Amino acid sequence: MEKKQTRRTFLKRTFGSFLTLLGLNSGGYLYAHRIEPSLLDIQEQQIKHPLIPKSFEGIKMVQFSDTHLGFQYTLSQFKKLAAKINDLKPDIILFTGDLMDEPNKYTEINNLLPILEKLHAPLGKYCIFGNHDHGGYGSEIYRNIMETTNFNVLLNESIPIKLKDGSSIYLLGIDDAMLGSPDLPLALKKVPDNRFTLLLSHAPDLADSAMQYPIHWQISGHSHGGQVKIPFIGALVKPPFAQKYPEGLYSIGEENPLTLYVNRGIGTTRLPFRFLAKPELTIFTLKPEG
Repeated sequence: MEKKQTRRTFLKRTFGSFLTLLGLNSGGYLYAHRIEPSLLDIQEQQIKHPLIPKSFEGIKMVQFSDTHLGFQYTLSQFKKLAAKINDLKPDIILFTGDLMDEPNKYTEINNLLPILEKLHAPLGKYCIFGNHDHGGYGSEIYRNIMETTNFNVLLNESIPIKLKDGSSIYLLGIDDAMLGSPDLPLALKKVPDNRFTLLLSHAPDLADSAMQYPIHWQISGHSHGGQVKIPFIGALVKPPFAQKYPEGLYSIGEENPLTLYVNRGIGTTRLPFRFLAKPELTIFTLKPEG
C-alpha cells in the first residue's frame, strides 16, 4: 500500500508540475479533478460487416467500462449513469471490465446490486473481467455480483445472440491480459464458420493477436484514453496492454482487417483526475453490409 501511495503521490506531483508549466495550475487542477471526471461523452459507431444478418439491422449495443467504483467514482454517479444507459434503450449492454477499483475493500456491494440489476437490455447483458476485477482477490466477488444481476460473464467463451428468425451473431469474451489467462482458441471453439464475431477484451492491445483469428470486431476499455493527456506530450500513464491502441477506432491488418474500438471508460484509477480524456459511453449500431 505504501508503494502504491508513493506512486500515486509521484503522479499527482508530476501532473501538478505539468499544469504549472502550462500556466493552468489552479484552474486546470480544479477542472481535471472536479469537472472533467463528471462529464460524459456519448460516442456513436456503426458496426458494418457482410456477415451480419439483415435481421440485425439497427440492433443497438451500449458499452460502458472501467467504472472503478470506490476510488473516485461514487455509487450515486453510477446510478445516474445506469439511468442514462436505460434511457438509450439498448438491445444489448456490454461491460468491458474494472467494476470496482479494489473489490475486496468495496463496502457498498448491497447497494450496487439493484443498480446493475435494473440495467435492461432485451437481448442480454454481457461482461468480461478486467485486471481490477481479478485484483484484490476480487475474481469471485466480481463474478458473483455480475451473475446475480443477470449479466452473462464471458471467460474465454462465446455465446450466440439469436433473433426470432433464427439468425445469429457470436459474442466472445476473453480473460484479462494482466492478471488473467486469455485464451482466444478456447473462446472460438464453439463458434461455427462464417458467423459474425465480436470480441470483448479488456486489454485493447490483444487486438494484434485477435487479428490472426476469424474475429471481425473487438471492443475494449482499460486505457482510460490516457486519462491525463498533456498537450504536446501525450498520456501521463499508459497501462500495460494499452500502449499501442489508447482510444477510438482502429483497423488492424491488411487482408480481412480486424476493427478495434477502445472506450475511454468512466472512472479513474491511480490519479483522481481526467484531463483531455472525458468519460465515455459508446453506442454501437449493427448494420449488414453488402
